[in-house]
Amino acid sequence: MAGNYKNDDIEAQNDAAESGEVSETRTESDKTDGEDYEKVCFVCHRPESKAGKMITMPGGITICSDCMQRAFDSFEKNGMPYGFNLGGTNQGTSGNENENGNGQGGGFDLSALSNMPGVGVINLADLGIGNREIPQNQKIKKKKAKEEKKAFDRSVIPAPHQIKKMLDEYVVGQEKAKKAISVAVYNHYKRVGSDSSDGVEIEKSNMLLLGPTGSGKTYLVKTLAKLLDVPLAIADATSLTEAGYIGDDIESVVSKLLAAAGNDVEKAERGIIYIDEIDKIAKKRNTNTRDVSGESVQQELLKMLEGSEVEVPVGSNSKNAMVPMTTVNTSNILFICGGAFPDLEEIVKERLTKESSIGFRAELKDKYDQDENLLCKAEIDDLKKFGMIPEFLGRLPIVVALESLTKEYMIRILKEPKNAILKQYEKLLAMDEVQLAFEDGALEAIAEKAMEKHTGARALRAILEEYMMDIMYEIPKDDNIGRVTITRAYIEKRGGPVIEMRGVMRLSVHA
Repeated sequence: MAGNYKNDDIEAQNDAAESGEVSETRTESDKTDGEDYEKVCFVCHRPESKAGKMITMPGGITICSDCMQRAFDSFEKNGMPYGFNLGGTNQGTSGNENENGNGQGGGFDLSALSNMPGVGVINLADLGIGNREIPQNQKIKKKKAKEEKKAFDRSVIPAPHQIKKMLDEYVVGQEKAKKAISVAVYNHYKRVGSDSSDGVEIEKSNMLLLGPTGSGKTYLVKTLAKLLDVPLAIADATSLTEAGYIGDDIESVVSKLLAAAGNDVEKAERGIIYIDEIDKIAKKRNTNTRDVSGESVQQELLKMLEGSEVEVPVGSNSKNAMVPMTTVNTSNILFICGGAFPDLEEIVKERLTKESSIGFRAELKDKYDQDENLLCKAEIDDLKKFGMIPEFLGRLPIVVALESLTKEYMIRILKEPKNAILKQYEKLLAMDEVQLAFEDGALEAIAEKAMEKHTGARALRAILEEYMMDIMYEIPKDDNIGRVTITRAYIEKRGGPVIEMRGVMRLSVHA
């Protein structure tokens, strides 16, 4: 066996062969699946995919063209070694010589190779290999050819009216917001699948959602991502800080999206990132310290919103030496930011009433005090005054305000959506073979109590949990109960629910 082999290399190859980690000896049965394996150079051990086309020698030995050329160059410089014949087989020995000293039997004479410069001969017996057969060829599994990156098929994204129709099944009201977000998403994914070879490049349609707490900002985005079957990451802006300070770096937002996409970078690059509580990173007023969680975070988000290469850890939210890193391009990621902006109403009110004066036609100072939808009148200048920097707002071209929920909307939210809260409780009791019903007066009473809490639709579940707890606890005790009706008197704590047994009996339980 010729070549510049070291003892450690041969031992490592033998150990790898025994453990099955690397190459295996080619047998007759392997010839049938030769198409799945590639040849390996007998000298430098490079596979055909790296070394190029192999030259097959007698005895099944394969040598790459580089090693073969180096051998020819050595022969030309130092002469043909004693007993070396390229045309023979490995049966030749140094005993079959002609008058010119050339081997008649052909093949390789190991003793002759010692005359070649830079080539050493190793006694295999000294290595403890004994008479074990040395594989003349190795087989390495061919790597699958990389599939060409397919262009995004925008036909899988429904038209805006279809997106809105799907949102109508889950979200009650907010017609303007649903229409705006449907158009923005549709245009965004048309941009992803567009061809910019004509020089026209469509810019991103990032969005900013304004609305009081509980108006459905987060639920709207969650529903949208579920309907479109795209990965979604929801981040809280309150936990973000400038790089180097305690808290989450900006890259952690992309890390969450990569995890939601199953660490598939290509899928993550077409996902949606929703940054909630965006109003909490507004510029702090009257502060002499560095604003690491306010204006600095807005500055850090600028490049990401516009589109940049972000290096993020795979399978972790923190960067360290033990976590592999990957690069994600945010150019095709749709960013949606949302916030309640609690003090923005006062800024809008001040702007709307700044021209008030004394006289019959003057606007009253308290004209907008009872207007619950002042956020719908907000403008970019109002957001700047609130503390959002102009560069940040410029990367969120679509600003949509959600309306405050009225009593009528609250009642519709209780019963109309496909995943309505009442339908959830009805399903829970149906598992116990009990029907659940709500009187219209009970729904009105629940909506009135929710309006008093000023937390939007979130208050509905909290109120229902309070009144349904005793019912969910008592119903499984009696298998004869067949129907439960929630009344207004029960919600107002003036009476109890109506319980009907499986027979004819009808009971009214007092609170």
